[in-house]
Amino acid sequence: KEGELVGTMSLRQLMVARPGAIVDDIMIKDVISTHVDEEQEEVARIVARYDLLALPVLDQDGRMVGIVTHDDAMDVAESEATEDIHKGMSIGQLEDGVSRVPLASLYRKRVTWLVLLVFANLFSGAGIAYFEDTIAAQVALVFFLPLLIDSGGNAGAQAATLMVRGMATGDVGVKDWSKMLGRELLVAGALGLTMALAVAPIGVMRGGEDVAMVVALSMVTIVLFGSMMGMCLPFVLERFKVDPATASAPLVTTLIDASGVVIYFTIATAILTNV
Repeated sequence: KEGELVGTMSLRQLMVARPGAIVDDIMIKDVISTHVDEEQEEVARIVARYDLLALPVLDQDGRMVGIVTHDDAMDVAESEATEDIHKGMSIGQLEDGVSRVPLASLYRKRVTWLVLLVFANLFSGAGIAYFEDTIAAQVALVFFLPLLIDSGGNAGAQAATLMVRGMATGDVGVKDWSKMLGRELLVAGALGLTMALAVAPIGVMRGGEDVAMVVALSMVTIVLFGSMMGMCLPFVLERFKVDPATASAPLVTTLIDASGVVIYFTIATAILTNV
């Protein structure tokens, strides 16, 4: 009587109901619904989670004011996924498909982050300049620099992608930070050791056992650091009400590149100057 939603019933339920049954006996009373002020991404997630054909929409008084159909929800999910993918590569939201958006707009959506990351990469150059003496004493170290910082960047980008997607699907929340940190620490440590063992023989061939030790220790440390940064950055952004998708692969790899240079040559200086 108050106009509140009390139940739902499918056409199948209606067709197979016994003759003379009343609606109250056959309807679903535990109704899954949403509110008018709910975010569309969460609505699409509810529809997908419960495999619904339609989701009732209620106002603040519990009255039904509309529905969201399954195909509408899937359109929203596709749009949100596309937006997250674009953010993941530091691309602004496009007004249309990539084949139809104007070239000037495509340029504007991509240029800002790329320019900012160019200047961020200057820190990598500054780190290399700071350790010129170490590099001059062991030129073989330069051979492993791209390998090490790229490995850390790749590990960080993987960790960031896993966390961002986990947050988007509701599998991971800010409250899970400590649990995920412990898991990532174990996985990243195993990854770093495996990659160190793979590259150590090359270090022996290129510069001897001392260089191999530097490269192996640097690989473990950089992969650990990169994975931790990639995992934590989405949580930090979420804590400050910024879309975690902003923890993009270019951003993570740029930050880890600069850090990796410092880590690598600090370890090299500490070990090789005492040899």
